[in-house]
Amino acid sequence: MLETSARLLRMLSLLQAHRDWSGAELAERLGVTMRTVRRDVDRLRELGYPVHATAGSPGYRLGAGSDLPPLLLDDDEAVAVAVGLRTAAGGTVAGIEETSVRALAKLERVLPARLRHRVHALQSMTVPMTGAGTPVDPDVLTAIAAACRDHEGLRFDYRSHGGEQSSRSAEPHRLVHSGRRWYLVGWDVDREDWRTYRVDRLSLRRPNGPRFVPRDPPAEDLAAYTSRAISSAPYRYQARLTMHAPAEVVTGHMPPTVGAVEPVDAETCVLLCGANNLDEIVVWVALMDIGFEVHDPPELVERIAAMASRLHTASRTTDR
Repeated sequence: MLETSARLLRMLSLLQAHRDWSGAELAERLGVTMRTVRRDVDRLRELGYPVHATAGSPGYRLGAGSDLPPLLLDDDEAVAVAVGLRTAAGGTVAGIEETSVRALAKLERVLPARLRHRVHALQSMTVPMTGAGTPVDPDVLTAIAAACRDHEGLRFDYRSHGGEQSSRSAEPHRLVHSGRRWYLVGWDVDREDWRTYRVDRLSLRRPNGPRFVPRDPPAEDLAAYTSRAISSAPYRYQARLTMHAPAEVVTGHMPPTVGAVEPVDAETCVLLCGANNLDEIVVWVALMDIGFEVHDPPELVERIAAMASRLHTASRTTDR
């Protein structure tokens, strides 16, 4: 049987890992009686942990208190948090770099040597690519996330891909992160349609709009939906091609901000992408070194033929 102090830490770890625990489940996990579980819960409450009783069958839940309680992390969780803080220190959320460094310093002081070596090895072998995205104010992200959660309308000024300014009213649904930028997927009230907004291009107005009844989302896979919206819709030309390679292979060549990939079968997939210049699409797809067929637009076929003719002529030309 675990000693009291060790058992309390174990119980706290269980309560942090799972939303609800029955008294019987905790007793089984800890190898004690229900009476001991009740005493240990009382001890945690005396220490300031908000352990609440759940309705119905006797059970317990760790609630939110006035102060942040210490978190108990296993090895993999501690490494994940450390790596996440290092990423945030140079990431796309403005204003949290210094805070992330402070939190990382606190974490690394208490990391066991074996975990510190893992984190440092990952850091030393990783080269960050800076300047890849536009930083976003964390207050804006949290305000949008809260509006999505509470089903409150948002009002904001928005700058489009072409630089036009407009005022928007939207029913926010979800935030999507592409790895470079943040996007809001929401129902545009005035345009009566789903839209994808780049968060770094919007300025929130206060207060929020009225509460709304959530609509069915525009797609089950919001990541793929957002990829399609940002990789083809804003551009003059939208291309649709069948690629003769598995979807995971094409995805490795095509970032989600450039093109959306939809699997067809084990050997083929559909690529959706866009550009203001057809030659950009021709060059990008040709450099993949994968066979493909063009479905849209018809002008793309003409540009491929013209470029292929020029390349063929160049390949037959030799210096004399």
